[in-house]
Amino acid sequence: MNAYEEYMKSIVKPMREELVGNGFTELVTAEEVTEKMNGLEGSALIVINSVCGCAAGLARPAVKLALEEADHTPDHLLTVFAGQDKEATAEMRNYFSEVPPSSPSIAIWKDGALAYFIPREQIENFEMEQIKEHLTGVLHQVCAK
Repeated sequence: MNAYEEYMKSIVKPMREELVGNGFTELVTAEEVTEKMNGLEGSALIVINSVCGCAAGLARPAVKLALEEADHTPDHLLTVFAGQDKEATAEMRNYFSEVPPSSPSIAIWKDGALAYFIPREQIENFEMEQIKEHLTGVLHQVCAK
């Protein structure tokens, strides 16, 4: 690993931990994504994580609070890190190729298909509270049994 890769690895560690520490399974290889997604039953919240400010100040905090407040939560919490785990991110995006690549972004997966998608454009120009409310409403609709 070169000096730049080592530096970036140390920089993004707390950004990864913010989701992993809240119950997310981080998928770092394309093989992990394929294995998880092909056997996935029920619903999943999938966060395409990023180093950008809107991921740090908006997306990750909104996801955490939405999960705490939602009456209905998904069966699985998954994340890939755009720009860091490129093959894993590309493979995950293949599962919802009908939407343009965007990071950060939030996908809701249910019964083998994309049920809802919140792209960067619906994150970066909004307040964290608005994103949380948006996601909480989506979780209620999609994850109610």
